[in-house]
Amino acid sequence: MKITVVALGKIGLPLAVQFARKGHSVIGADVIEKTVEQVNAGIEPFPGEAHLGEYLVEVVKSGALRATTDTTSAVAESDAVVVVVPLFVDNEGIPDFGWMDAATESIGKGLKPGTLVSYETTLPVGTTRNRFSPALEKLSGLKAGVDFHLVFSPERVFTGRVFADLRKYPKLVGGINDASGARGVKFYEEVLDFDERPDLPQANGVWDLGSSEASELAKLAETTYRDVNIALANQFALFSESHGIDVQKVIDASNSQPFSHIHRPGIAVGGHCIPIYPRFYLWNDPAATVVSAARRANAAMPKHVVDTLAKIHGDLKGVRVVVLGAAYRGGVKETAFSGVFPTVLALKELGANVSVHDPMYTDDELTHYGFTPYHYGESVDAAIVQADHAQYREMTPKDLPGVKTILDGRGVTKEESWSGVRYHVVGRAL
Repeated sequence: MKITVVALGKIGLPLAVQFARKGHSVIGADVIEKTVEQVNAGIEPFPGEAHLGEYLVEVVKSGALRATTDTTSAVAESDAVVVVVPLFVDNEGIPDFGWMDAATESIGKGLKPGTLVSYETTLPVGTTRNRFSPALEKLSGLKAGVDFHLVFSPERVFTGRVFADLRKYPKLVGGINDASGARGVKFYEEVLDFDERPDLPQANGVWDLGSSEASELAKLAETTYRDVNIALANQFALFSESHGIDVQKVIDASNSQPFSHIHRPGIAVGGHCIPIYPRFYLWNDPAATVVSAARRANAAMPKHVVDTLAKIHGDLKGVRVVVLGAAYRGGVKETAFSGVFPTVLALKELGANVSVHDPMYTDDELTHYGFTPYHYGESVDAAIVQADHAQYREMTPKDLPGVKTILDGRGVTKEESWSGVRYHVVGRAL
C-alpha cells in the first residue's frame, strides 16, 4: 500500500516510520524543506523519541520512506493519507485552522477516487465532517464517503514513547459513514501492531466508534477528564495546605480504593493536550461549567506556587530564584503552554531576579524564550521545581549554592536531600 503522511513532526514522522516498517511504501510530506532534507538523509529532525533514529535510518536506506515538500503529488500517488498537521491555538485555546486548511487544500488537489483520508490532529467535535469533508469535495470534485473515504482517528501517544504507545493503546476510528469507518479500520489493522491487553473491555486493536464525531469526542473526553481530575487534586492541595494536611497521603489512600485514580497536585501540566483540548470541548459545549472551572483552577496553579514561595521565603524583591524546568513535563523537550512562562512572570511581578534551568535546553535556546539561563553551581536564594525531569530527583543543595528555600511543584525531589533548607511540596501543610 502507498501512504502519504502529511506533516513530519513529533507524531507524524514516527507514524511514517511505523507504516514503512510494516512493509508499506510511505511518502512523508512537510512544508519545511530542512525537515524533508533531514528525513531523506536518515537524520531525525528532533531528539528524544525512543528508537526513531535507528528506525528512520532503516526505512530510508531500504527505500520504504522518502520525504517531499510536494503534498499534492504525494497524495496523487497514494492509497491512504494520514494528516497530522499542527492545529495552532491562542492562549485561550481558540483554534486557528490556517495550516490545516492549507494542508487540506494540497490534499484535495491530489485526491483520487478510492483514497482514504484520516485526520489524526485533535479537533473540536464536528470538524472532520463539517469543515474538511466539504473542502476536500470542492477541491477534488469527488464525493466524501462515496468516491473517497474520510475518517477521524486521534493520536493517543506521548512524545518520547510513540512506538510503544502505538502498540499499547487501542486505535480509535470514526468515519463520516459506515463505508469510511470500515476502510479506516482495515487500514490501521494493516499498519499497526497491538499488545495483548486483558484489562480492556474488548481485544486491543482498532476500534470503530461509529462516527467521526464520536472519535473526535473520545480524544477530547480523555484529555478533559485528566484536566478535571488534576484540578480536583489541586483543589484538595490548596485546602490541605491551609489545614495542616499532607494531601499526597490522602490521595494515596483514596487511590487504594478499586477503580479510583486521583492525579497528584502541582503546577498544571502543559503541552498541547491538557491546557488546550478542554478548550476545544468548551468550544462545542460552552455550558460545561465543571470543565471551565477546572481549566481556571489549573491555570491558576503557577501563581499559587509563587505566592506560596513568598509566604515561606519572605519578600521576593531582589531575591535570586531559579525555576527548574522549562519543559512542560519531564523528559520531553517541549515548552508549549508550559507552566514555566506564568511562573517566571509571577516571580518577576514580585520583583524576583529569575533564571531558568533545564537539562534538555542549551543556553541559546533558553535565551530565545526570554529566560536567563541558570547553571548548577551558581549562587541562588530559592528554587521552584516546575518540570519533573528525572535529573532533579538526585539534586542536592550542593547543586544550588546558597539556596535557602525550595518549593517542589511536581513532587519529584527527595526531602531527605534538603536538610537545612526550607522545603515544601505543593499540597503539604504550610
